[in-house]
Amino acid sequence: MKPDLRNRLMFAFICFVWGTTWLAMKIGIATVPPGVFAGLRWTIAGIILLGVQRWRGERVRPPMRVWPRLLMVSVMIITLNQVIQLYGLKHITAGLAAVISSALTPIALLGFSVALGQETFTKRQSAAIGLGVLGVLTLFGPAALAGTLDMWELFGAGSVMIACASYCCGSVLTRGLMRTIAPVQLAGLTDLIGGGILFVASLILEPGASEAMHFHWGWPAVWAWLYLLIPGALLSTTMYFLLVRDWGASRPGTYAFISPVIAVVIGATLFGERLDWGDLVGMTLMLGAAWLALRKRPA
Repeated sequence: MKPDLRNRLMFAFICFVWGTTWLAMKIGIATVPPGVFAGLRWTIAGIILLGVQRWRGERVRPPMRVWPRLLMVSVMIITLNQVIQLYGLKHITAGLAAVISSALTPIALLGFSVALGQETFTKRQSAAIGLGVLGVLTLFGPAALAGTLDMWELFGAGSVMIACASYCCGSVLTRGLMRTIAPVQLAGLTDLIGGGILFVASLILEPGASEAMHFHWGWPAVWAWLYLLIPGALLSTTMYFLLVRDWGASRPGTYAFISPVIAVVIGATLFGERLDWGDLVGMTLMLGAAWLALRKRPA
C-alpha cells in the first residue's frame, strides 16, 4: 500500500473513532470517577503497546536525555488533558464539548506549530481553519446559543478549552521527540507515563476511586471503557502519532472538522435525530475545510 493512501486511511479511521468517543466518555463518567476511568485506560494501553514492542525485540526504554520532554508531553497529552476534560464534561453536554474541541483543536495545533517554528502560516491553512470553524458554528452554533450557560456550564466549557490547549501543545512538542523515539514507542510511553500519573493521583485524591476499583461499573460503562481503550487509545493514538510524524501537527488536527459530521450522521441513523438544511450546510463546510487542509501541496 502506498504511504499516502495508508496515511489517508488512518486519518479516516481516527475521524470515525474520535467522532464517537465523546458519547463513550459521557457514559463512563456517569458511574465511574473520571480519574480512574481515564487513568486505568491509558495505563493499560501503554503497557500493551510497550509489551508488544518488547515481544517483537524492539527498543522500549528511551535515552535518558529525552526524559524531561517525554515526561512533560505525557502529562500535557494524557494527565492534564484527561482529568480536566472529563471533569468539565460532567457539567456540559457531549455536543457542546464537541463544538469547543472541533473549533479549537486545529487552531491551537497550527498556532503552537507556528510558534515553535515547526510550520509556517499560509493562506491555505488560514482559509481551511476559517472554513472549518464556520462549519462548526453553522452545525452546532444555533443549538448552543439557544440555551443559557450557568456557572457550572461555564466551568465545564472552560475546562474543555484548557484541556484541548494542553493536548495540542503536547502534540506539537512530540514531533521533536520522534527524531529519537519511534511513533509507536512514543505512543506507548506517553500512555503509560501520563496514564500512570493520573491513575495513582486518582487513587490518592479522587473521591470514590478506591470503591471504583471493585469494578462494579455496570455494562454500559464497561463497554464504553473497552471502546475507548482499543479503538480510541491503542489504535487511534498510534495512528495519530504516525500522522504527526509524516504530516506535521496541524494537518492531522483537521479530524476535528470531520468527527462532528460523523457524530451527527450516527445520531441521525441510529437514534433518529433529525437533520435540517443548516446541519447539511455545516457538514459540507467542515468537509470542505478538511479537504483544503489535506490537499497535497504543489511541488
